[in-house]
Amino acid sequence: MRTSTFFLVLCCTFFFFSNYHAQTAEELIKEGDNYNKEFEHEKSLEAYFLADSLQPGNWEILWRISRAMVDIASKMPEETDKEEDAKYNKYLEALVYADSAVILAEDQSVTYLRRAIVNGRIALFEGVFSAIGTVDDVKEDCERAIQLNNGGDYVQALSHFVLGRTHAKVCEKAYLVRLPLGLGWGDMEVAIREFQFAIKLKPNYRMFYLYLAKAYIEEDEYELAKENLLMVEQCPFILEDDEEYLTEAKQLLIEVNEEVE
Repeated sequence: MRTSTFFLVLCCTFFFFSNYHAQTAEELIKEGDNYNKEFEHEKSLEAYFLADSLQPGNWEILWRISRAMVDIASKMPEETDKEEDAKYNKYLEALVYADSAVILAEDQSVTYLRRAIVNGRIALFEGVFSAIGTVDDVKEDCERAIQLNNGGDYVQALSHFVLGRTHAKVCEKAYLVRLPLGLGWGDMEVAIREFQFAIKLKPNYRMFYLYLAKAYIEEDEYELAKENLLMVEQCPFILEDDEEYLTEAKQLLIEVNEEVE
């Protein structure tokens, strides 16, 4: 009788702690998300790591770890070789988590988006025209995220934005120069269309209007560029780099006004 009672208590205890751990992991994800909204990325990453220790193999946690690492790496200095290596390695570490998230959730747009973002950072770090395979991967992951069409408006808007930015970046070199490199697919018209899609889905993000304005400047469409630069000023502060976007937009507006006059 005592053995049966002990066994029952043991089972109940195990059941309680299993549910407690699962609940705690969910709470840690929310905690990490709250830190992310406050741009406290180190604390965000700590919360996600704790959640991962309780629920290993959870793709929702893994892509968030990748996001936090990218956010941390983007603010790391790179003035010395040692600092550059540390920053680059942080991006590579973020890629491992993004890859794992894609493997675990091949039907989720956000996993492809996060991998596209970290690969985009790596490509910029290495030099776009030195990391052609990585740039192709960014394009393919964005297109896959858009094709799956899930994750909500922000995920889809950001997928369109990253795809547009990739096309715009590739177009920085002339078509005949990049064609032999396998980057002939870059198209500024596609970039503009993708930025417009992003704005349609989430019309209050400064960076969407800023990059659309830049694309119009490249096409000598100064009036359209001006319209979008003015929209940057009207958007609320949402993203960590919004003050920088606003500063850049104001400077570009001065230059565009000179072209319009």
